[in-house]
Amino acid sequence: MIGKAMAFADRDAANKYGAVVALLCLGYILSVTVEGTTAVSLVMLLQLATLWLTFSASESPGARRIAGIACIIVAVLDILAIAFGRAFDFDAANLRVVALVSVVLYLIAPYVILRHLIRRPVVDGRTILGAISIYLMLGMMFAFTYRAISLYQTAPAFFGAAGPGTTADFLFFSFITLTTTGYGNLVPAANPGQSLAVLEAIIGQLFLVTALAKIVSAWRMPGFDSKSE
Repeated sequence: MIGKAMAFADRDAANKYGAVVALLCLGYILSVTVEGTTAVSLVMLLQLATLWLTFSASESPGARRIAGIACIIVAVLDILAIAFGRAFDFDAANLRVVALVSVVLYLIAPYVILRHLIRRPVVDGRTILGAISIYLMLGMMFAFTYRAISLYQTAPAFFGAAGPGTTADFLFFSFITLTTTGYGNLVPAANPGQSLAVLEAIIGQLFLVTALAKIVSAWRMPGFDSKSE
């Protein structure tokens, strides 16, 4: 009976990490298809939901309570920005705040997942989904970091002749850099953008060739017994 309860709990937690991946994908799609204060505020609310689900899946009651309080506070501020932003000309300030908060959220969440996965004694589907979540969050975190730099940087424009960039540009550039594809159509014109791009490329490669490769090699299908080989 206890074994069945534990198996159900593992499946439930794995489903939560699966939902985190789905919300990250939805957040990416929403970020590249909508613009403006109301749009970025909705993206912010979606990010808060993703953060809450991340803490819930990581089984950290104390951290979950703190995250819940933070989510409520930021959500209330975000709703106020949606309702009264235009009337009080909060557009530019709200964009900067949302960008900075997004960086912080996507910096904390991967750490929480990684700490949880390291402590787990087994490598299963839940671990795989958690690792995928970390990888996607890293790409999103760097994208919003570039965006925050562009909003605060006066000259030169973040992408030089290509302009300051949009949310879609930053997400595209971030994931292309994280995977070290490097098309070269968008390039940071100056620091700190250039140095961060180098850091992202290094982190992306290290994550793939060390953490993710180790997880995949250690993963076993449910019911698989290596001794039966």
